[in-house]
Amino acid sequence: MIKLLFIGDIIGRPGRRAVASLLPGLKAEHDGFDLIIANGENSAGGFGITPKIAEELFGLGIDVLTSGNHIWDQKEIDAYLAKSSRLLRPANYPVGDLGTGAVVVPLELRPEIKIGIINLAGRVFVGPADCPFRVGSELVAELRSETDIIVVDFHAETTSEKTALATYLDGQVSLFVGTHTHVQTADERIMPQGTAYITDVGMVGGRNSIIGMQADRVIKKFLDGKPQRYEVEKSDPWLSAVIAEIDESSGKALSIRRLQIPA
Repeated sequence: MIKLLFIGDIIGRPGRRAVASLLPGLKAEHDGFDLIIANGENSAGGFGITPKIAEELFGLGIDVLTSGNHIWDQKEIDAYLAKSSRLLRPANYPVGDLGTGAVVVPLELRPEIKIGIINLAGRVFVGPADCPFRVGSELVAELRSETDIIVVDFHAETTSEKTALATYLDGQVSLFVGTHTHVQTADERIMPQGTAYITDVGMVGGRNSIIGMQADRVIKKFLDGKPQRYEVEKSDPWLSAVIAEIDESSGKALSIRRLQIPA
């Protein structure tokens, strides 16, 4: 059995500190994880990620970082993406973009077992991208030549698009998690063909925020429509994540459990 931990969108310094505080206890409580994945695209002040922050998160024990539409917000990330295979950008962004959208990682303690990770972006209310169904299907076929254990992070806005892609890939991937909305959903389940699924894994950020940002700034924009400089909410950070158990011989999911933990 393979045990995976997927941590939701890490929001700024409070999110990073929450991961640093809580991850050792989670590892001890669950007798360790075979692989830890987190979405890090909001870890630099709520917008993007820097090379220094990526290395900080890897140093905390995260094995692979996924991202989404904010991956390019910090200009210094381009060179890092070009050389790092452990920080993913959505695979269905234009082919010329730096970085990679998929990786196969051997487990540290059992290197004969490999896990594939795919990062995709939605197209509804998110922005221009190639078809995630076509690109996702092609990548799954490619990665399955190396492993039957595949994780997909679909960084998308709408529940319908996330559920549709998960249903399309059901039985071909082991774990399918949605990210981007920062609100954890309560629909975790094993799909009919054996894929563990949740519409959105949530975030690591201030519980009394608006998707990780200080509420007053966001509300002011809704009230008057003027651009606002959003600031990360620092108080009461919580960690949202899912734990999935996978049958290593078949790649089918055995269980999925969601977590919400105060830092």
